[in-house]
Amino acid sequence: MSPAGKALGFYNEANDWFCNAGLPSDLTVVVNGVKFHLHKFPLLSRSGKIEKLINETKNNDKDKGTSFITPEDIPGGANGFLVAVKFCYGIHVELTPKNVVMVYYLADYLEMVDAYGDDNLFSKAENYLHKNVLKNWKDCLVALQNCEAFVAKADNLQIICKCLNAMSTIVCTDSSLFGWPMMMYGRLQSPGGSILWNGIDTGARIQSSDSDWWFDDASCLGVALFERFVKTLEAKGIQPEKLTGAIMCYCGKHLHGLGRWQGGQITKTKSIANFSTKSDTNDQRCLLETIVELLPQTKGKSVCRFLLGLLRVGLILGVHDKCQDSLEKRIGMQLDLATLDGLMIPSYSDSDTLYNTECVERIINYSLTSEETGRNVSKLVDSYLAEIASDVNLKPEKLHSLAVALPESSRSLNDGLYRAVDIYFEAHPWLPEKEKENLCHLIDCKKLSIDACAHASQNNRLPLRFVLQVLFFEQFQMKTALSDCLNMLNSEHTPTGPMSVVPHGSVVASQIDGWVSLVRENQGLRVDMERMMARVHELEEELGKMRLELKRMS
Repeated sequence: MSPAGKALGFYNEANDWFCNAGLPSDLTVVVNGVKFHLHKFPLLSRSGKIEKLINETKNNDKDKGTSFITPEDIPGGANGFLVAVKFCYGIHVELTPKNVVMVYYLADYLEMVDAYGDDNLFSKAENYLHKNVLKNWKDCLVALQNCEAFVAKADNLQIICKCLNAMSTIVCTDSSLFGWPMMMYGRLQSPGGSILWNGIDTGARIQSSDSDWWFDDASCLGVALFERFVKTLEAKGIQPEKLTGAIMCYCGKHLHGLGRWQGGQITKTKSIANFSTKSDTNDQRCLLETIVELLPQTKGKSVCRFLLGLLRVGLILGVHDKCQDSLEKRIGMQLDLATLDGLMIPSYSDSDTLYNTECVERIINYSLTSEETGRNVSKLVDSYLAEIASDVNLKPEKLHSLAVALPESSRSLNDGLYRAVDIYFEAHPWLPEKEKENLCHLIDCKKLSIDACAHASQNNRLPLRFVLQVLFFEQFQMKTALSDCLNMLNSEHTPTGPMSVVPHGSVVASQIDGWVSLVRENQGLRVDMERMMARVHELEEELGKMRLELKRMS
């Protein structure tokens, strides 16, 4: 009992806590160096753990008066023990989402169950968790975050499992099934998303969409709890697209450097330096590998770009081969959705080349197993070849292997491939003629456009044999075009003989206009034909000169 007119309470002096009950202390409890000068009866009537410790002290000590105990590993330390002590003395203890996990664990540790008094601390914490916390998203999230310090014990008490199930149920449940208002953020909302005050629409809006409102909140969890949350959502049948969005949001907050790949290219030296100075490289590697395992098999432009970003960061962190292979395979299966800048992966190894061509080649090979491989992929690959062709350290064998990674049937035109080879020749003027001819064998002259043929026929960087081949096919195309024009002109026929019926004046006028336009069209065709004939003669003369030059060389 406290002195008359004074509320029962506790006060501290230096490193000691005292009760103002006015009675001499007969129990001293030391928790992490902090002494609590207490009374046996209030604690013995509520805590089985304290009773056992006191009984052990009586058996060991001759002094049957004041007991001195030192319990170890008290949940919450001295502050946590003070909460339990206040409850034993009948002082009101306020439970909140922030402290309920600690109190729950503390009550279990001290054996403050109903066997040592009705409505004991364990029952109060359990009731508060079920009736208040698990019905509210925000409170549930706060409680789950506070489980981080007591993961093992919280697991034994099923607190984490209960919170994860409650949160996943809220995420996966269609709120319209329950009607409105629905408790989500601890306040009322209308069907339109407005906040309700006393049943009146205030006009304020919740700043989140129907599907992603929980992404930011879930990103506050540690990686271990987030992994379990994702698996719980999967078990409840959440849509893979939503799960992917949540994982992307989580990585954006916790995976260092991922945002660097969302715009522009980063220099090799700068990127490695930034990552190598971080002390949590191992944690980042484990996080990335965990994320890759959690990611559902979804496709999309944003997903493909995200995967490419993960691959870049993974190459810097040195993830395991299994993780890297999984990323490359996922990207390959949706390579048609990738962009050129996404494929420009720098080489972070000791290689002399600027870009990681080995990685991209594996991605291309994986794309061949997908049904989506087509013109988009071939254009992307040819553009990639043109970008890396200017690297002076790129070997011709690597350019060749990248080019042949795609089957010939996937390219309807070879203009992109020709451009890449030409850029490579320009950046490597010392390349032997034999190597040049080997690369030119990649190009199918039949699949070159007229403009590409015209450019190649005057390109002095190309081997002479290839230029002759281009001229031959260009000449063949010209002759074919001329033949088509002549056939069209010969098929024209002019009406002969007297007309048996004199048509109406308007009909005659329309026929005359038709013949006039036809004559003009024929004249235009003849002019084009003459120009083409002149071009054919020029090509034949040029071809003859080259043949003579070849004879002299041989």
